[in-house]
Amino acid sequence: MTYRVCFVCTGNICRSPMAESVFRARIAEAGLDGLVEVSSAGTGGWHEGDGADPRTAAVLEANGYESGHAARQFQASWFSHLDLVIALDSGHLKTLRRLAPAPADTEKVRLLRSYDPAADADPDVPDPYYGQMDGFEECLEMVEAASPGLLAAVRQQLEGRAA
Repeated sequence: MTYRVCFVCTGNICRSPMAESVFRARIAEAGLDGLVEVSSAGTGGWHEGDGADPRTAAVLEANGYESGHAARQFQASWFSHLDLVIALDSGHLKTLRRLAPAPADTEKVRLLRSYDPAADADPDVPDPYYGQMDGFEECLEMVEAASPGLLAAVRQQLEGRAA
C-alpha cells in the first residue's frame, strides 16, 4: 500500500514544489520510491497549470534536483487518499486544518520545519516569491534540513503498516 505525502504552500510554484522535488529525491535515495508517493499543491489556484517559478527551478537544478512541475490547488477531497499533508508555513497549516473534513484528517497536517530538530523558534519556511535568489536558496536549505526527520517519520509509518 502506497504512503502518500503532499506538500502545500500558497500558489504551488515556489516552496511546495521545492519540497516535493527534494523529498522525492530523498525517497529515491532511501530505496522507497515504490512505497511512497510525493506530490504538492497550493492553498489557492492562481497558478494552476503553471510550472515552478523560474528561480525555484534554477535553485533546484543547480543543486541536482529535478524541477518538472505543474501547479495545482489542494482539494479537501484529497485527504481521503493522503497519509501526510505538509504545510510550509503556519498560515497553510491553519487553512489545511480548516479544510479537513474529519478530525482524523486534521491529524494528517504537519508543519515541515517540525521535522528539523535544529529549526529555530519560527516554524515557517519564508515565502521567497517577492524576494531575490537568496530567499530561494534559504528555502532549499530549510527544506533539506527538515527532510531527514520527515524521512524518518515516513519510514516509521511504513514499518508500522508492515507490522
